[in-house]
Amino acid sequence: MAETMQAMAFCGTGGPEVLRSETLPLPVPGPGEVLVKVAFGGVNGPDVAQRKGLYPPPPGASSLPGLEISGTVAALGEGVTWPLPGERVCALVNGGGYAQYCLARADHCLPVPEGLGLDEAAALPETLFTVWHNLFERGLAGEGDRVLVHGGTSGIGTMAIALCRLFGVDIIVTCGSPAKCAAALALGAHHAIDYQAQDYVEEVRRITAGRGVDVVLDMVSGDYVPRNLRCLAEGGRHVTIAVQGGTRAEISMALVMTRRLTLTGSTLRPRSPAFKAALCAEIAREVWPLVAAGQLRPVMDRAYPLAEAAAAHARMDAGEHVGKIVLAAQHV
Repeated sequence: MAETMQAMAFCGTGGPEVLRSETLPLPVPGPGEVLVKVAFGGVNGPDVAQRKGLYPPPPGASSLPGLEISGTVAALGEGVTWPLPGERVCALVNGGGYAQYCLARADHCLPVPEGLGLDEAAALPETLFTVWHNLFERGLAGEGDRVLVHGGTSGIGTMAIALCRLFGVDIIVTCGSPAKCAAALALGAHHAIDYQAQDYVEEVRRITAGRGVDVVLDMVSGDYVPRNLRCLAEGGRHVTIAVQGGTRAEISMALVMTRRLTLTGSTLRPRSPAFKAALCAEIAREVWPLVAAGQLRPVMDRAYPLAEAAAAHARMDAGEHVGKIVLAAQHV
């Protein structure tokens, strides 16, 4: 292996233009880690938030963007017995994915089964871990439930549609145009609401015959929260995973009490390695067999060469994508 690699780093905060190519030393895996020769890295909302200065990496994490990768194992750290060199893996990482090589904890890796492309594999970990934990664990969504997910054609939204269809959950999504609503319906959403043209609270009330939904998965926060609570059925759960619309919300606690609502949320990147390892093990047991069987695949939008990460971020900023954007790490 070479002693250096190419990576995309932030030269400041701001628009996509702050992403710049850098030549960096090859990382060395520590105990429990593997070095992955990256084939593809996923592009996600937290990367955009970090670029804007709104989501700094937690202590000890790489300052490079990129929270999910796929590729082949190039070297092992002390104590690692799986995966072995040459094996195809995808992994949830704590930064560093916008690079030709990236460190990953061995217990945060999943095997890439036959039939799953490495581009698709790179598009799975961040959204799959996030949706599984927040919708199914924190939100307690189960068979026969009905959920509302904002951003139906985003990476999170498309993964939520796929998982809900597989686990018997009825899913309503919101989207920003008729074309995106049509795309969400084609992907398997049971209902899609154009929030630009319709009041989604009233539409949820109509679709559910006044009952409401069991779970709201919210990426907006801000003034969406009181409206989301009006969409919930008695005993409903509101799960926040991003604050694109602001960090503050004014809500009626009387509504929370009388309808016995639960408000929760989480961020994935700052969680402990042990938590992520446990979540990875649960996904390997509960969800990965569906990936291996070809029943679960990410919705792919577009792949860019690593050196064109700024263009990938511009597409994210414009909201034009349907599904996941990835970077081809070996093509710089």
